[in-house]
Amino acid sequence: MTGDASGSLGTRQERKLRTRQALLDAALRLLADGSLASLSLREVTREVGIVPTAFYRHFASMDELGVALAEESMRTLRAMLRDARRKPTDDAISGSVAILVDQVRKHESHFQFLVRERYGGVADVRRAIATELRLLGSELATDLARFPGMAEWDPDDLRMAADLMVAGMLSIVMALLEVGPHPQGLAEVVDVAERQLRLIAIGMVHWHSTPR
Repeated sequence: MTGDASGSLGTRQERKLRTRQALLDAALRLLADGSLASLSLREVTREVGIVPTAFYRHFASMDELGVALAEESMRTLRAMLRDARRKPTDDAISGSVAILVDQVRKHESHFQFLVRERYGGVADVRRAIATELRLLGSELATDLARFPGMAEWDPDDLRMAADLMVAGMLSIVMALLEVGPHPQGLAEVVDVAERQLRLIAIGMVHWHSTPR
């Protein structure tokens, strides 16, 4: 294959990836005030400026697009947790909440999608989000096992603690989305979030885990 032909294939592939991402971004914009179940393929393709039949070069259905959005949105949540691990602070809980606030503000549409569609009307998307949250809990449980005093914890207890922390973070995300940018409301959400996570942390410190 000549260099020109190779370059042409590369360009076509790049265009295909750009169009695929454009479809995801368009769907996310259109979902700002609605659910995936009510969003039509024609609305998404019209927003991108392509004919409806071109949609099927990228996704088999709107449900498949929704699953891809769930995976993309969960990558945002995972990146937030990695950021928290990379930036240790004197007060880990306050630092984690600050990172959470920052990430929700930067990627609000992703978090809105996760919160809305977690119990939404598209079964494949619900399952995808549930699967991603289980994976997130497993990763967090692995991280917790590295903390002093937790290496000997029973795996089920580690997973239980991780799931509590994930649930706590999701409740904080929901509160942040509801309060919006209002400073007073934001301060109240941050205060409650920090106290909630400290309560979980205190419970973990005093939990006596024994291998089963």
